[in-house]
Amino acid sequence: MLLAAAEAALRAGSLLQELFAQPHQIRHKSVIDLVTEADLAAEELILEILHHKSPGTKILSEESLATYDAIPDEPVWIVDPLDGTTNFAHNFPWFAVSIALYAEGSSQVGVIYNPIQQELFCATLAGGAWLNDAPIRVSEISLLQNALVATGFPYDVRKRSDSILAMLKTVLTHSQGVRRPGAAALDLAYLACARLDAFWEVGLKPWDAAAGYLLVEEAGGTLSSFTGSPFSPFIPELLASNALLHEELTALLREFSTAAR
Repeated sequence: MLLAAAEAALRAGSLLQELFAQPHQIRHKSVIDLVTEADLAAEELILEILHHKSPGTKILSEESLATYDAIPDEPVWIVDPLDGTTNFAHNFPWFAVSIALYAEGSSQVGVIYNPIQQELFCATLAGGAWLNDAPIRVSEISLLQNALVATGFPYDVRKRSDSILAMLKTVLTHSQGVRRPGAAALDLAYLACARLDAFWEVGLKPWDAAAGYLLVEEAGGTLSSFTGSPFSPFIPELLASNALLHEELTALLREFSTAAR
């Protein structure tokens, strides 16, 4: 399954790199939620490979197979063919392919591929995490004031800008810096390989974090809701860290939690 996911991610990433420099066909799913011809082409290629490599396994994918009524109780591929569509549409080179196999209440396999930098992040449950062919671990930063933290903004940010900006101010004024690159999968991959020390976001979908959260866990990190309760890619609130910063961050973000509301 890891090999199937990696093949699909690499081939889709190659396609995205080819399409990146070409004019884009952009459609709006909502005011600031975009889809391009590249999202659809990459998804079609990924689905074809996964259907061939693991026939019968269900697929949850952002563009064409995005509907679910409950957390799956059978194996399912969770696919984001192009995480960072807005970046891609603006020729900003920060995007990735994200593929996870979710079963028995957890991601079993996670693959994230950044085609511009040709970095393939992989993880398997209880098997570790890698960047290309090297094992990766989270950072050892233990104080938030020394930490570089990333975040993202939800597509309904205009409706809840007060709380989003309040969270940003809270973390920004307690950390060394905050980055908002625009692709949650890569934020989590960068946390797993110690380029970032923590990450938080609200309004996430399963395909945003299903692969990345396994990378973080297998690299020694911790994930939860803002209150510290267990994380699932099927809840829209995520706090991830190198574990050493988690208590300090939950203390700051707890008041903004909506997971239990």
